[in-house]
Amino acid sequence: MAEATETQTSSSDSSARNARKVREGLVTSNAMDKTAIVTVTERVRHKKYSKTLQRNTKLYVHDETNDLNVGDRVRVAETRPLSKLKRWRIVEVLERAR
Repeated sequence: MAEATETQTSSSDSSARNARKVREGLVTSNAMDKTAIVTVTERVRHKKYSKTLQRNTKLYVHDETNDLNVGDRVRVAETRPLSKLKRWRIVEVLERAR
């Protein structure tokens, strides 16, 4: 009986939520309603040649208040699927466009 309760408690611990990914990027489009496109640029080193490369990723971000403008620097976090492509939400605006 004691073994059964131990396995139940350990299974509930493993169902804890994983940490969500957080990225920083620039808003490149705000033409859609309640959606913005954020481009995240990451710098990676090539395995073989050791050259630094830039990789750009476009993220569709939920912007409930439509207050983002092109050029804003933002921090976004992963969330549940909100639409076909939208899986990110705004955490904070780091810097407004000039």
